[in-house]
Amino acid sequence: MKSPFVAELEANKVATGTFLVQSKEIRQKKTGEPYLSLLLSDRTGDIDAKMWDNVADVMHTFERDDFVRVKGLLQIYNNRPQLTIHKMQKVDEATVDLADFLPASKRDPGEMFRELRGIVASIGNPHLRRLLELILSDEDIARRYQKAPAAKFIHHAYLGGLLEHVLSLCGLCRLAVRHYPGLDEDLLLAGAILHDIGKIYELSYARSFGYTTEGQLLGHIMIGLRLIEAKLAQVPDFPPRLRMLLEHLVLSHHGSLEFGSPKVPMFPEALLLHYLDDLDAKMACMTSLVENDRQVEGHFTPYSAQLERVVLKKAKFLEDGEPERAESEAAPPVAASASSKPRPSPPPKSPMGSLFAEKLGEALGLKVED
Repeated sequence: MKSPFVAELEANKVATGTFLVQSKEIRQKKTGEPYLSLLLSDRTGDIDAKMWDNVADVMHTFERDDFVRVKGLLQIYNNRPQLTIHKMQKVDEATVDLADFLPASKRDPGEMFRELRGIVASIGNPHLRRLLELILSDEDIARRYQKAPAAKFIHHAYLGGLLEHVLSLCGLCRLAVRHYPGLDEDLLLAGAILHDIGKIYELSYARSFGYTTEGQLLGHIMIGLRLIEAKLAQVPDFPPRLRMLLEHLVLSHHGSLEFGSPKVPMFPEALLLHYLDDLDAKMACMTSLVENDRQVEGHFTPYSAQLERVVLKKAKFLEDGEPERAESEAAPPVAASASSKPRPSPPPKSPMGSLFAEKLGEALGLKVED
């Protein structure tokens, strides 16, 4: 096992370790000399890194998604850790364990897949159950389903993340149908299991998380519908109207056209699937932001474009005690006594009661008494 991991790096200490290059930029100093701006990572997180000296010797020896061994000093810059690299060398992929560099679910993928098969076995509708069994029995689909992340960045972005997300969503579906009587639980569960299945071919995860050519061109909704259509050909007695409802669940699960849904949800199970999917994704995103936050000071994470907000690090906030109050909030203002401060004089009154009346009187030729 490699050491140290990103999470083990300590501030103001020199460390030597092997990391995956997530991003690489060659920039210029004010002097015109190049420097490297990198994002290095392993399965425990990522770290900003800069190389200022001797850059010309190494900047063309490696690329994004390569492994590099670096020696550098970890410092705190702008409230975040930053590694200043002194030495760097590309590492042969054959010498590293890829499992050390890609984040993965804390749950065993085989155990999660067995749980999913159990959910399928509990579905009462024989047509939906048969279709799902055909899909999950496909060896290529089963292998990919157990490994795929649910997203590149936003939520459940780790190996096994898609399966973990689907299991969580199935649990939410079962709770929701108890609260809203009359919903079709079998149809809702089938939609939860299949709504993101196209991601097993949309996303690539050999080294870092990215998109396949098919994923870039078609997207997971279209890929998922094609996969379902291919398996439905093996279930000739599948009811056409039930098929239409299932396809609509997949097509509409993003909820609105601006978020990539070809259709908006048009029946209760479709609407519920969208909101539960969105809820699970946002909760995972918020939890991940707090867990992976690298800021040294403060009670909030950096701004999240996905959530459109910063997130409170609640545990740290509570541990630090009561928040300091602003001076203006420390005590209520003391009311001044009538004798301590003179009251302002009221504005002089016009003899005729108002300035307007005075002007009107002058215009009419009326005499104003002193």
